[in-house]
Order: sequence, then structure tokens, then C-alpha cells
Amino acid sequence: MLDSRASSTSSRLNVVQAFLAPMPVVVMAVGLAVNWVAGWFGEVETATILVPTMGVFFTVLLVRLSLAAYLHADRRMTLVLLLAAITSWAIGSISVNTTLDGSTTEFPADGEWLFMLSYLGMAGFLVRDIDRRQSRPARAWLDIVIICGGTACLACLMLVTPVRVVSHQEGVPLLLALIYPLADVVLALLVLSQALLQMRIDRRKSWILGLGFTLLAVADSGFALLGSASTYDFSNLRYTVWGAAFLLIVTAACMPPKTVIKVVPQVAGTPILVGAGIVALAVLAFRPDDAVASYILPPAILTLAAVAARMALALRDANRANEAFALSETDDLTKLPNRRAVRAWLAADLAARRPMALMLLDLDGFKEINDSLGHRAGDTVLTMVAVRIRESVGPRVRVARLGGDEFAIVVAGTDEIALMETAHGVLRELAKPLLVEGIEISLGASIGVTVVDEASIDGSEAMRRADVAMYQAKSSGLGVALYDAELDEFSRSRLQLAEDLRRALNDGQIEVWYQPQLDAATMEVAGLEALVRWRHPQQGVVSPVTFLPAARRAGLMAKLSELVARRAVEDLIERRRAGIDLRVAINCAPPELLGPSFLPMLYTLLSERDISPDSLVLEVTEDSFLADPQHTHDLLLTLRSHGVQVSIDDYGTGFSSLAYLRNLPVQELKIDRGLIGNVATDARSRMIVASTIQLAHALELRIVAEGVENAADLTELVAMGIDTVQGYHLARPMTADELNRWILGRTLTTHHPDDDKEESR
Repeated sequence: MLDSRASSTSSRLNVVQAFLAPMPVVVMAVGLAVNWVAGWFGEVETATILVPTMGVFFTVLLVRLSLAAYLHADRRMTLVLLLAAITSWAIGSISVNTTLDGSTTEFPADGEWLFMLSYLGMAGFLVRDIDRRQSRPARAWLDIVIICGGTACLACLMLVTPVRVVSHQEGVPLLLALIYPLADVVLALLVLSQALLQMRIDRRKSWILGLGFTLLAVADSGFALLGSASTYDFSNLRYTVWGAAFLLIVTAACMPPKTVIKVVPQVAGTPILVGAGIVALAVLAFRPDDAVASYILPPAILTLAAVAARMALALRDANRANEAFALSETDDLTKLPNRRAVRAWLAADLAARRPMALMLLDLDGFKEINDSLGHRAGDTVLTMVAVRIRESVGPRVRVARLGGDEFAIVVAGTDEIALMETAHGVLRELAKPLLVEGIEISLGASIGVTVVDEASIDGSEAMRRADVAMYQAKSSGLGVALYDAELDEFSRSRLQLAEDLRRALNDGQIEVWYQPQLDAATMEVAGLEALVRWRHPQQGVVSPVTFLPAARRAGLMAKLSELVARRAVEDLIERRRAGIDLRVAINCAPPELLGPSFLPMLYTLLSERDISPDSLVLEVTEDSFLADPQHTHDLLLTLRSHGVQVSIDDYGTGFSSLAYLRNLPVQELKIDRGLIGNVATDARSRMIVASTIQLAHALELRIVAEGVENAADLTELVAMGIDTVQGYHLARPMTADELNRWILGRTLTTHHPDDDKEESR
């Protein structure tokens, strides 16, 4: 409730702000018009009209500032400073104008001290009214002093000398006549400096503020350049310029601050600082006369002092930067170059088109050394490893430590045989025993080697390839491996394949094909297996062997499995409308089977489409049982309770256990093509397949032979009592439309196995 009231109050005040924005212009225009008309018709004292006009004008400005201070609590103190400054200036102006006796009132009048006080408030406002603060305020303020001081020197030369020549004034009157325009110039330069240093983000606001203080300088300079600077002599034009200046300043102050930084913050550019220093030097070199020197020399001396201090800071920063850069490219422990240095080497060699090779070395079992003997012993081992690598490769080969127990070796050459010899030499050197904490340690390592002779790759890609080769060496146990793009699961082309697959899932490029399963006794179609295919717009039909690993790495398997299941159910419904009623087998990988979403989606799909659950067979691999046996068992029980049949796919290729067959509620076994492929010629294969068929029948399981590629294997399998056969000899995978035509065509003729053989040809 309170928030609602506060919001309503703020809205009303914003409306008042918008209403008051043009009012000062109206007040000033009316006052000047009345003054001009009154002067045209008769003698009227200027103060009689201008004092009320100024009173109303400044009242409106002060009300606007007060509202802004109320609405922007975070800027309240800043706006109060400007409010106090303009109040002081307004009271001083009204005081001077009310005491004017024609044009004979001597300068300075009693109200001048209020003008002086107002400049302190305006300076405080500008210092506080910034969008961001410099991370190094000393440098920022030195830059501001240099820019303001240099420009002030230039302004003094252009302003003080003419004033001195025209007015012939000396002492306090001349000082006060000059201090106002000079203060205005300094404030305008302060705004400029803050904008250059990007302490002010809003360029529009900076321009308005700068223009406001520039107009103040113009009005005050006009007063100073009067030939009678010892008395007051104001004109309507000067009042207009003063009013426009304060209107611009208040307008800028009432603008809300910007919080979005569109550029990177930076310090003042070198040309600006050097230019300011040159102006200050020029002022000192020309040696102005004594009357003017007291006004020009102080800003020149201050500017040069600030330039000297800024140069000292810059020199100190440069020395620290050089030291930091040297340290940044050196490993603290081994004193070898580090990863940053390696990247610099690679960038330089690639830019110069110098052929080279990069080796990445990773110690085997280093974590055990750290855990057993402590980090001090581990540091000793790393230091000694660095020495041994360095001694093994010679002085012309660059060696670096990338971090942890990983080292890099950069060789100028691409001879793969020589590179392999170098790598094996490093391994032999490291295998020599080390004595650490009284214990002899023999170290092993894995080295990945990549040749960098392509202009198309950069340093990061070279590091990645060497890293891939190093893991190939570690996983193979060979110790050294050359980068092989065929074994690179994260190559650019494979990443592109994953991105293309992501789009394919959304663009309808994924298709479901079907391979018939035939009853071995009758050779009639008994079922179908749903197989996924990708119809790529450029590459044509892509095999699942190519894109399923990419889908698995990219986390797309869940979406792909769901798409296949939904398409298979829709095609099943279409076939039934065409008079074809066959069960469909769908493959399910372990992550999807054990995951939380696939099976609930499948149950919902069957319920929504009113499909009998026994129309589906879910093919699962033995990996599913190994991943989480108890969870898998529970899921299969749930599947059976929903009526969905389960088939163990690729049976005989994994770690099959009779306990699984005894305890799991499965209805089918699929013998892998690896056992089927030579069943007609290999006695051992025949014995394994025959015993598997007998076991399945004893457990009342249906058994399917997949991968039947010839008539001889088919004859042997039928003789053994296989239930169902599937393979290219019988029928290739085909689209849903092709399948329907194929099945309907078979029903029109008497079917024999030899016919299938001729058809497959």
C-alpha cells in the first residue's frame, strides 16, 4: 500500500516537472518583452521589471531542482549543492540589481561575495555529479588538472590581455572582473575532462552542461570586456544569456543518470595531455608582462607540475607492467615459461608461417604422489621433471609448464618420425628413478603430438589438438600419440554436425525407417524395427552410426528418442488404417531408459493414441543392466505392468548373465550380428547360437536373429529353431510408404525364401 502511494506521488511530481520545464523560458521572454515595451513608451527603471522577472525565473528553476532532489534520493546531496549555488547567485543578482543607481554603482558591490560563493557550489555539484568513478582517482584528477590548466592558460591569453588593454583596471576590480569568466571556463573544462575520461556516460547531458557554463563565460566575459569595468552596465542581451546558461545547467541536472556503459572506461589520451603541457610551456616561454603574469603564470605552473606528476606515475606503471609481463610468462615453481608464453610462441610462429609441432605432456599418477608424500614433495617432483625434459630435448626446443603436472614442448619441425623419437626420448628420461623424501619414484607420462602446418588453425586449436592426442595416448596406454582427426570427438566438423542435428530435430529432417522381422517358420512378416535416419539437406540420408555419437555428446538423445517414439506410434496407426497390424520395436539407450522423462512420455503417448501396449517392443541393451541393476529391474517391472514388451538387444556382445534372464521380466532376446555372421561356416558360432536358442526357449523367450546376410546362415538358423529373422538378405530398412507397398506386394504372391533372395539382389 505504501509502495503504491509512493509511486503515485512520484508520478504526480514527474508531471509537475514536465510542466515546469518550459516555464523559465516563458517567464524570461515575458519579462524581456515587458521591459522592452516599457522602455519604448517611457523611462522605467530596469530593476523595476527585471528584479521580479528574475525572482520568478529563479524560483521556477529552484522548484525544479527541489523536485529532482526529492525524486532522486541517491543524487540528493549533489542537487542540493547546485540548489544552494543557484540560490546564492540569484540572491546576489537581485541584491546588486536592487541597489543599482542608474549605471553609477561602483563595482564590486556588496552582493559580489554571493556570486563567489555560488561558484563553490557549482564546482561541488560537478565533482559529485558523475556516472562512474575512476578506479585510479589520482590519475583521473591529474588528467583533469592538466586539461583544465592547459586550456585555462589558453583562455587567459585570449581573455586577460584584451581585458587588460580595454579596461585599464588594476587590483581587485580587475581580478573580480576576470575571475568570473575564468571560473566559468574552468567549470566548462571540468565537464569536458570528465566526459573525456568517461566519468560522464551521458553525452547529451555533458553537452548541455558544457554549453551552459560556456554561456556563463560569454556573459561574464562581456561584462569584463566593458570599457567601464569599474561600474555596472547590464543589458537585456546579457540577462538573456545568463538566464539561458542557468536554464541549461538546471535542465542537465534534472536529467536522470545513465547506468549503461557503452564504452570501456579509459584515461585521457596522450595527445590531450601533451597538448596541454605544450600550451603551458608556451605561456612560460613568452613571459607575459608583469600585470598579466599574475593571472596567467599560476595555471601554467600548476599544469606543468601536474604533467610532471602524471609522467612519473606513467613511468612507474610502465616499469611495473614490464616486470609483471615478465612474471606473467614465467612459471613460479619451475622457472619455465608458462601457458601465456606458449600461446605467444604459437601466435608468433603461425603469423610467420613457420612449421612446427606442439607436444603436451601429462604425468601419470602424479596425484598419488601429492596425496601420499604431500605438496612439497610434489613440487620437488615437478621441478626435477622440468629439468629432465629440458635436458632431454636440448637447448633449441622450447619447454613450458602449463600448470599442474602438464608441460608443453614446442619443436621447430614437422617430421613425424623425429617427433615421435623426441617424445619417446622424453619418456625414457622421465622413467629414470627420482629420489624424493627418501623414496625412489619412477615416473610415467603421456604425450600428445600435433603438427601445426596449416594456416587455417590458430594457437587455441593447436593446443586443443595436442590435448586430444595426449588423451588418446593416455587411454591407449601407448605413451605417445599423434593427433588423429578421425579419433577427435570434438573436432570442428563434429561440432558443426551437432549444430546441424539440433536444427534437424526442429526442421523435420529426422525420419523413421523400418526393417521387417520375419517369422522363421512361415517367412511372413511378424514385426518391424524402427530405425532413425537423418535426411540432411546437403549430404542426403545420413546413417545413425554417423550422427548418434554427436547426438549423445550434444545432449540430444532424449529429444531424438522421443521424436522416434512419437513417429513410430503415428506410423503404426496409419498402417492399421491400411490393414497392416504389426508390432514395432523401438530402441532405447540406457540414459533414456533410466532417465525420468522417456518412459512417462511413452505411457502417456500410448494412452492418448489408444494403442495397445503389446504393440510396442522396447529394445534395451545389456549396458542398461550394468549401469544400475536394481533401478533397471524396477523399470522393467513397471514396463511389464503397463503391457509393453521388452527385448534385450545385442545379446552376446556384453557381459551377459543368466541371472538377468532369470530375474528380469523380458519377452525377447536379439542375438547380435557378430554371432550370426558366420554361423554357417564356424562350428563354435553354431554351438553358441544353438545353446542360446535352447536357453531362450527354456525360459519361454522369443529369440530374434539380426544381421542375416545370406541364405546359408538363414538355413542354419531355421534348422536350429530360431523364431524370428531380420537382415539385409530378407529386407533392407525402408521408409514408411515403401514398407507399406512392400508388405502389400508380398500378400499378392506366394512367398518363398528364394524369392527374398532374388528381391534383395
